[in-house]
Amino acid sequence: MLEQSYYNKLDEIIQEHGTTQAALIPIIQDIQSEYRYVPPELLSYTARKLGISEAKAYSVATFYENFSFEPKGKYIIKVCDGTACHVRKSIPILERLYSELGLSKEKTTTDDMLFTLETVSCLGACGLAPVMTVNDKVYPAMTPDAAADLIRELRGA
Repeated sequence: MLEQSYYNKLDEIIQEHGTTQAALIPIIQDIQSEYRYVPPELLSYTARKLGISEAKAYSVATFYENFSFEPKGKYIIKVCDGTACHVRKSIPILERLYSELGLSKEKTTTDDMLFTLETVSCLGACGLAPVMTVNDKVYPAMTPDAAADLIRELRGA
């Protein structure tokens, strides 16, 4: 059960967007922006407020890959493993980040909720490969050492 403050904030978000079905996606986006994930309780609450079924709300939220039902860290790191990045050695960068952060394919967020590490098919910056992003800021021509340095810098920030 979430604290009342979550529902109060959601009421503000809903008031901003309105209670039409068309408001569902912007509301979910704002929830995720606020909490770095979509708590299932808030999605159910949103469905009730908009007068739609929970099934419909969940089908929309699960359709879009960008929405997450799992809490994410303060820093969301995405390592590109598209063709250009892969051939320019993105996997050693990913492996170094797994090692530095104590993460794996199964465990993607650090216990302190500081970092979430994801692999993506393409970041659309092939000419800058290998590429990673941290909270959507692009870091081009990465190396394992540069990635480790960035982690140390973020930890100190």
